[in-house]
Amino acid sequence: MALYIMMSNLTDEGRKTVKANPQRIKEVNKEVEAMGVKILAQYVVLGQYDFINILQAPDHETMAKMALELGSRGTLQTSTLAALTLDDFIKSLKK
Repeated sequence: MALYIMMSNLTDEGRKTVKANPQRIKEVNKEVEAMGVKILAQYVVLGQYDFINILQAPDHETMAKMALELGSRGTLQTSTLAALTLDDFIKSLKK
């Protein structure tokens, strides 16, 4: 399974939703898992982004579909990076 880092920002509508119903974040997490993407870690952060997520998905297509689904709702914008663990990177250099 591939690793991804997803950085996201709430839109104005997303901020209103989270303020009115903070539990909605966990509901969305269940929806993400149902789309085949596992949430390994999730952080609320200060600065350029509102959330940083470490995710695992079977392939880029699954990840792209999930990001499109979330973004199409109009409550957040995402930016996603494919990631390698340091050990996997070192192993790939030895091939």
